[in-house]
Amino acid sequence: MTADQWRSVRRAYRVTGARFAEMVARVPDPGAMVTAEWTVADTVAHVALIAKMYRSLARPDTAPLLDDRAQGQVRRTTVDTVSVLNTLVLKDFPERDIGVLVPELLAAIDEVLRVTEDADPATPLDWLGDSKVPLAGVLAHLVNELQIHGWDIAKAVKLPWTIPPGDAALFFELFLVGVLTHGVGHLIDTDEPPRERRIAVAFRSAYTSPVVLVLHRGRVTVEEPGGPVDARISFDPASLNLMLFHRIGKVRSALTRKIVIGGPRPWLLPAFLRVVRLP
Repeated sequence: MTADQWRSVRRAYRVTGARFAEMVARVPDPGAMVTAEWTVADTVAHVALIAKMYRSLARPDTAPLLDDRAQGQVRRTTVDTVSVLNTLVLKDFPERDIGVLVPELLAAIDEVLRVTEDADPATPLDWLGDSKVPLAGVLAHLVNELQIHGWDIAKAVKLPWTIPPGDAALFFELFLVGVLTHGVGHLIDTDEPPRERRIAVAFRSAYTSPVVLVLHRGRVTVEEPGGPVDARISFDPASLNLMLFHRIGKVRSALTRKIVIGGPRPWLLPAFLRVVRLP
């Protein structure tokens, strides 16, 4: 964790929130469908609730946002059951007025930035599934949520939306690597028996430091580059995030050369990605 990374994620936290708010203000119909289940208003409510949950994490002296039932679901959540948590929380917080939600989102962002100004960005915070995420990674996660759901809304209502690659890279470098380093809990538990075969995958982009993720006996660890690997992934950060969150397909990413896969044993990637996965 560097001072430059901390400054970058704090800037992206504020700027991406403001961009999201400006784009949402241009949506002609908040009731327009974004997904099969969520309207624009539902999507904004989802992002605003995450921002308020992170305000609670940054301000442990305040009353928790979620009740005991929802907190229990947070501890039980894996990447495969995030939708259960989302449904529960959205039901408990029924506000869908964009004029209320957007100011709440921006206020939560501002308060997190204010109370963490002098904080250690590596401070581990409790997250889903008994995992631990560094403070900087929590900020990077909301940046990604704003980017991905901003993309969803913009696509649905035909508004412009860009995902700067440097800001998108924060999710991989600070959140994904951060949670794997600090403690993944049971966040990525699967029903598959652990494989004895070690699988090492090197990730590289123009916006991140090279890193190797290793899956061995059901456990994922982070290693420095330089050792033997089975596969190599060169990636555009925005495209990788959109692919990992199932917004664009693997074939499209490969054909546009936004994600390039190589290495001596790339056929091991599917087994790796069945464990190292996102909702």
